[in-house]
Amino acid sequence: MSGHGHASPDDMRPNSNQTQDMLKTAGETKIRKPRKTRDGDNGSEEIYEQIYVALLEHRLVPGTKLAEERLASIFGATRARVRDALSRLAYEQIVELYPKKGWFVAKPSVDQARDVFEARRLIEPAVMHRLTRDITPEKLAQLREHLRLEMDARARDDKRAIIRLSGEFHNLAAALAGNSSYTRSLRELSTLTCLVILLYNAPISVSCRADEHTAITDAIAQGDADKAAQLMLDHLDHIQGSLNLDVVDNEVDLEAIFKR
Repeated sequence: MSGHGHASPDDMRPNSNQTQDMLKTAGETKIRKPRKTRDGDNGSEEIYEQIYVALLEHRLVPGTKLAEERLASIFGATRARVRDALSRLAYEQIVELYPKKGWFVAKPSVDQARDVFEARRLIEPAVMHRLTRDITPEKLAQLREHLRLEMDARARDDKRAIIRLSGEFHNLAAALAGNSSYTRSLRELSTLTCLVILLYNAPISVSCRADEHTAITDAIAQGDADKAAQLMLDHLDHIQGSLNLDVVDNEVDLEAIFKR
């Protein structure tokens, strides 16, 4: 393991623009990348982050309607700010806009769910190889600290934190690997995976186990890139294998979800 000639851990952390901008895919020509406000107000950024975290924590379910007027009232923001946040989420394929119907949390099909895992199987082993090659004590300490937070959340039975931290482990690994394209892609894929897990009823305790993250981190620490990559593939197989095809369609209370 060698860290010489590489940027410091702080340099490896992506800035907010790097981690949040998504690659535009074919067929999304009607979704524009959100504009920045003239006065630099980050109101739409806050709305975006709160919706994003609500998705990670499974407080928002696939198919939920995100009414602009209701969200504007909830966040104390203009509809333009809400629309900017929703446009950004649509650009990332996490939210969908239907003409004359409005905005909805994406509801991935079975085929789309398989596509997500296929993409992750291509990207995450590469992340493991790059991260293992460039691992430093500082980066390893960040992975260990994240594992500690996961274990703490499980000890407290904090389901929201468990779900969020489980997904963020993969995003952190990509960020520490130092490839901004991996980071951008995995942020999108991790969020879509959260929707797939919720949509197809994968149990939280089964879908993303902390002991598997620990084994992956141990392999990275040992400098065994092949083992880390294989463990990651096994981990993804485990997550996909926990899915079923029972779609739950529940009504949700937006005010309760975002109540402060």
